[in-house]
Amino acid sequence: MGLIVQKFGGSSVADATGLMNVARVITDTYKAGNDVVVVVSAQGDTTDNLIDKAKEINEKASLREMDVLLTAGEQISIALLAMAIEKLDYPVTSLLGWQAGFETDSHYGRARIKTIRAERLKMELNKRNIVIVAGFQGICKYDDITTLGRGGSDTSAVAIAAALGADKCQIFTDVDGIYTADPRKVEAAQKLAEISYDEMLELATLGAQVLNNRSVEMAKKYNVELEVLSNQNKIPGTLVKEAAILEKMLIRGVTKDANVARISIIGVPDVPGIAFKIFGKLAARNVNVDIILQSIGRDGTKDIAFTVSKEKAEEVLETLNDSLDFLSGKEVLCDTDVAKVSIVGAGMETHPGTASKMFGALFENDINIQMISTSEIKISVLIDVEDADRAVAAVHKAFIPGK
Repeated sequence: MGLIVQKFGGSSVADATGLMNVARVITDTYKAGNDVVVVVSAQGDTTDNLIDKAKEINEKASLREMDVLLTAGEQISIALLAMAIEKLDYPVTSLLGWQAGFETDSHYGRARIKTIRAERLKMELNKRNIVIVAGFQGICKYDDITTLGRGGSDTSAVAIAAALGADKCQIFTDVDGIYTADPRKVEAAQKLAEISYDEMLELATLGAQVLNNRSVEMAKKYNVELEVLSNQNKIPGTLVKEAAILEKMLIRGVTKDANVARISIIGVPDVPGIAFKIFGKLAARNVNVDIILQSIGRDGTKDIAFTVSKEKAEEVLETLNDSLDFLSGKEVLCDTDVAKVSIVGAGMETHPGTASKMFGALFENDINIQMISTSEIKISVLIDVEDADRAVAAVHKAFIPGK
C-alpha cells in the first residue's frame, strides 16, 4: 500500500469517545496495509486553558516558558491516543516533536521548522508501528522546546509528509471538506472536490479556518497532496493539489475575517519616502500589513490607512504614536469594528466584471465598502463587522446561487 500521514485537531480528541473514534480511523487505515504517522493537537480547549493559567501567574511570562507550558497539551493527547490504539491491540509509539526530529529556529511562540531528522520516524515505521507525533512543536539549537504558533499541527503534519515522501496527508476536521463558504452560515455553500494550492492558500490567509496557511504554503513547496475530510463520516473530502478541476466555477470560495483592525495615520507629509518610513517601522516590529489605502495629497499632506490583525493593533498604535514626530503626522486612529470579506478563484483572472459583480451584490444589500484589495485570484473588501455575515451570503449568492 502506501504511507499516509493523518492529522487530528483538538476537537476530535477532546474526550474518551473522541479518542476511541480517532483510534478506529487510524487502525482502519493501518489494517488496509498502510504505514501510518499521526499528528495530533492538544485536547479541546487545553491550549486556551493553559494560557489562562499562565496569565493567573504572570501576564508577561516569557515566550520561552510559555512554549514549555503549551507543549504539555500535545504530550497529553499523544499519550492518550496511543493508549486508545493499544486498547484496540495495535502496535503504536508516541513521540514528542523533538523525538520525531523537528528542529526549528529559536523564535519562541512562532518558530519555523528548519529540518526534520526523520531517522526515528523511519525506524518506528520499519517496525510496523503506528507513530503518533505531537504537533505544533520542535526543538531549537539551544535544546529548548519551541512551538510553531496557532495552527502549527497542520504544518507539522505536512512537514512529516514532505520529509517521508508520504503518498497523502489527510487533515481530519469537524467538516467534511472545503466549502465555497462556511456551511454553518451559508446554506447554499457547496463542497469542492478539488482546489489548487494557490486558491487554498488565499482562502486560508483570508479567514477560512479549515487549514493553516503555513501548512498550505509548505504543501505547495514540496508538492504534498492534502485531503481535508471528516473524522465522523467516511466519505471523500476535498483534495488540495497543484492542478485542480475548475468545474466551470468563477470563484472557489467566499471568506470572512473578523480578526482585523484598520489603522489610519492622518496628515503625514505628501513627500517621497513617507510610506517607507511608516512601514519600515512596522516591519522592524514584525507586523504584517494587509490592505493599504493612500489618499490623494492635498495641502501638502495625505492620509494612509492599512489593516493589521487585531492582536497587533495596540502594538502598532504604540509604535506609530511614538514615531508621530518623526513621521510629521497629526494623529493615529484605530478601528477594530471591521471585517474583511474576500472572494477567491483562479477563474476570475480571465473573467472581466468580477469586481463589479461583487460590488453590485454589496450595494444591493446596502453594505458600504471602506477599503479594497485585489490580486490575480482574489478580491478583498473591508466593511463594518456587523455587515460581514450578510455580505458573505450576498456575495456567495451572486457567484454561486445554489443548485
